[in-house]
Amino acid sequence: MSKLEQILILDPPSDLKFKGPFTEVVTTSLSLKNPSERPVCFKVKTTAPRRYCVRPNSGLVEPGTAVIISVMLQPFEYDPNEKSKHKFMVQTIFAPPGASDMEALWKAAKPEDLMDSKLRCVFELPTENDKMSDAPAESSKEGPVLNAGDGPAATPKPSGLSAEDGEMRSLKDECKRLHAEAGRLADENRQLKDDGLRMRKAQRSDNVMSNTGGAMARDNGSTSLPSLLVIIAAIFIGFFLGKFIL
Repeated sequence: MSKLEQILILDPPSDLKFKGPFTEVVTTSLSLKNPSERPVCFKVKTTAPRRYCVRPNSGLVEPGTAVIISVMLQPFEYDPNEKSKHKFMVQTIFAPPGASDMEALWKAAKPEDLMDSKLRCVFELPTENDKMSDAPAESSKEGPVLNAGDGPAATPKPSGLSAEDGEMRSLKDECKRLHAEAGRLADENRQLKDDGLRMRKAQRSDNVMSNTGGAMARDNGSTSLPSLLVIIAAIFIGFFLGKFIL
C-alpha cells in the first residue's frame, strides 16, 4: 500500500533556517496548518535531540487551525566549512473521534496510517545588511505630519514585549536552565567516578600493607626460634661443665 501524503501544510516546507551568531540560543519557528475537516496529531523528531529544544514537540491540530512550533538551537562553535547534517521530521496521523490518550494512539498506529515530512537545518551567518537592519533606527525629533484631510493623529501604542515575545523569552530561559542542569549532572557524574577510583586505589593500598605486615611477622617468628635454641644449649653446657669442675 502506498504511503499517505502529508495532510498538514508546513511553513517553511523543507528548510529550517537558523541565523547566527551561534554564541547564544537561536530560535526559528515552524507552522503546522490543518486544512482538513479532521483533527490531526503531530510529533516532531530530530536527528540531534541534544542540540535542540522543541516546544511543543507533539500535540493536536484542530481542523482549520494552525500550531506554531518554536525550535531552539543551543549555542555551539560554528564552522562555516562544515555542512549541517541535522534534520527534522514531522510525523502525523488522523485522530479518531474522542481520542484523549495520545501516547496510546501513537503506539497503536499502523505504518500505512502515518504521514511524515522531512526538513533539513540550514545555518546562516548574518550579512552586513542584516546587521544594519537590526540596529535601532534613530527616532525622529519632529512631531507626526498629517496629510490633507487626515483626522487627529493616532495615539502611539505603548512600547513593550507582546505576549508572543514574552513566551518566547520564557522558552529560551527554560532551555538555558535545562542546558545548565545537564552540565551540572555531568560534573556530578564525573566527580562520583573520581571518588570511586580513589576508593579503589586506597583499598588496594590497604591490602598491600596488610600482606607486607603479615610477612614481616612471620619473618620475626622464624628468626627468634634459632636464638631461643642457642640460649637453651648454652644453659645445658654450663650445667654439665659446672658438675665436672665440682
